[in-house]
Amino acid sequence: MSRHTAQHGNMPGVHGGRRRHIWPWIVLAVLVVVAAAAGITAYTFYKQAMEVKAHEEKAISLMSGLKGLSGSGASGISKDTVDSINAVLPQLQSETATAEQITNGKLWTLASHMPVYGDDITTVRGMTRIVHALTTESIPQLSSTLGTLVNTPLTTDDGSLNLEPITQAATSMKAANEPLQKLVKEYDALPQPKIGKVATAYDSGKQQLNAAGTTINNLSSALDIIPGFLGSGGAKTYAVMAMTTSEARSSGGLLGSVGVMTTDNGKISIGDFRSNNEYIPYGAGDPTADEQRIFNQWGPLQMSFDMRDLAVYPDAQRSAEGMRAIWQRTPWGASQNLDGVLMVDPVFLQKMVAINGQVTLSDGRVLDGTNTAEFLLNTVYKEYPVSMQDRYFTEVATQSISAMFSNINLEKLTQVGQAMSSLAQNRHFSMYSFDEATENSLLSAGFTASTPSDEANPKIGVYITEQNPSKMDWYVHRTTKITRTSCNSDGSQTYHVEYTLNNTMTNAELAKVPDYIAGGVQVPSLARGMAAEKMLIYAPAGGSISNITTSGNGTVSVAPKQTTLNGKGITTTLVLLNPGKSMTYSFDVTTSTKATADLGVDQTPMGWEDPGVSVDTSACAIGTK
Repeated sequence: MSRHTAQHGNMPGVHGGRRRHIWPWIVLAVLVVVAAAAGITAYTFYKQAMEVKAHEEKAISLMSGLKGLSGSGASGISKDTVDSINAVLPQLQSETATAEQITNGKLWTLASHMPVYGDDITTVRGMTRIVHALTTESIPQLSSTLGTLVNTPLTTDDGSLNLEPITQAATSMKAANEPLQKLVKEYDALPQPKIGKVATAYDSGKQQLNAAGTTINNLSSALDIIPGFLGSGGAKTYAVMAMTTSEARSSGGLLGSVGVMTTDNGKISIGDFRSNNEYIPYGAGDPTADEQRIFNQWGPLQMSFDMRDLAVYPDAQRSAEGMRAIWQRTPWGASQNLDGVLMVDPVFLQKMVAINGQVTLSDGRVLDGTNTAEFLLNTVYKEYPVSMQDRYFTEVATQSISAMFSNINLEKLTQVGQAMSSLAQNRHFSMYSFDEATENSLLSAGFTASTPSDEANPKIGVYITEQNPSKMDWYVHRTTKITRTSCNSDGSQTYHVEYTLNNTMTNAELAKVPDYIAGGVQVPSLARGMAAEKMLIYAPAGGSISNITTSGNGTVSVAPKQTTLNGKGITTTLVLLNPGKSMTYSFDVTTSTKATADLGVDQTPMGWEDPGVSVDTSACAIGTK
């Protein structure tokens, strides 16, 4: 799909080849002139730099054979991954140990205190130390954990997932993941190099190490929640809430249908999906006074809070609570306890189709890992009557979710686990459990979508609810540009953010699409092809937003104003975008003094994986002024 951009990232040196060997030991000779100017023995420094270069180049060559550990998680981890790690690990550790020993010597310590360029040497030393720690701490534990999964049957005789080894692996994976995440943070905190080639090497290493950290963290999180999710402690019943992000609601999109999923000791069963029309007679999801005011009274589209609008809440907990309230009033739910909810969109289903294999619809159409989301979010509204649209979503959801953990092996398990985690981060998939202990695990692993609440990992929240009853949000592309401007003396950071919404529909397309896509019928003040985006903007937890301005050729129908939603301060605004129009909201963000990570964004998902976020932190490093 043209709008789908898979994210890739490798462990340091993995799949890199010689053309990507740009780590600093290749360019350390540049520092020799600096060392000589400070009265340090230039020849000795040069000789040691070349030794470090040789050892680390060899280490990178060895690392290049570690297949299956790319940041995308696309290929999964297999027995070949484990075998390749075990084969190269002893020599890899020897090479990185020697390099670290050299850079830990007195000459390098002295050089790191030189004026101006001492920080560059400090960074080189830190990078060498961190790579060695990676080979001695995280990789061995990771290899051991994966080796256990390789050598243990993951499928029982009845086709269910064997949960016992998964439960054991979750503990071991945590032990491997924790030191890795610590190394990632230490790397990010190294001084930003001043010498261009060293800075390039540092930035490349940062990208690769963060990708490796993300991959392993995603896998660790998934392994932690899978046993409970699949009924290791007894049978569970979940409502599967199917969202269409073509008609945006804060947590995803309008709910077209709801299915029932039961899990019991590793086995998944998918029951009937019922359309939202079958749920509408059973009332609304008990909105709060704030939710009534913002989403109903303020209009222009007045939310009914029935099944269709349950994703209007930016916190998945509120969507789950609304679902349970309605569920308990229905004949099919009154006598069946609801343990939790899954909120899924077509991007999640597309990822599962990519992993499990293509899906053939009842009319013979074949969907795969590239065209499923576009079909469910746009094509189906062009080519099929309304009465048949939910049917096809149900067919895809039933087949793809049922197959998630069937015929499982290590490669597929890691693919599914990493996909669940990465897609949850961008709200294509979310879970909530009414069991407190289970929910604490889900929340900790990042599987429950919620508004910004973590001061250490700051995020702004931007949540969209379409006010023109339509499917126009398929055409609205959103991008976020985050630029750090200062690292403050109190430990906080300040950023400048530019959030842009662009209605990519053309007038030619508008002339061809039906009103079901273009809207402009139910709300008289809104035209065909107009995207009417009600926005909720949250500051990071413990932080603030200021200096909001707008620019572009769209229309700001409601200027940004302050209010509260369920105890949190927010900014609300409404922007109208005709075809070809765009609007940028620019503002400054200050994080909490407790922030230890770069600023990110949590937002309503779009119809593809790429969230459209770019971050520039070159102005300063966290922990510096």
